[in-house]
Amino acid sequence: MANRYNSFAEFYPFYLSQHSNRTCRRLHFLGTSLVIIVFVYALLEARFALLWLMPVFGYGCAWIGHYVFEKNRPATFKYPWYSLAGDFVMYKDIFTRRIPF
Repeated sequence: MANRYNSFAEFYPFYLSQHSNRTCRRLHFLGTSLVIIVFVYALLEARFALLWLMPVFGYGCAWIGHYVFEKNRPATFKYPWYSLAGDFVMYKDIFTRRIPF
């Protein structure tokens, strides 16, 4: 990950290259789904203390995918904001079947 990316558009192809393993992508999809569910539930029920679960579910699932299945280091450590955006863009791309689930 020696490259420096000047935009998310430059970063996203790299991000996708780090998610070639199907199980890793599925774990990301699961983690992002849980993040969205927790966020919506916490807001609707005014149970804001539950928001701490969002990074646990999101990063927990993603990091298992990277370390166990993809066998690489998550881009989050070097590119935290681009990586977070990549999670949601990849989620959309999987949901819309642009990327295989």
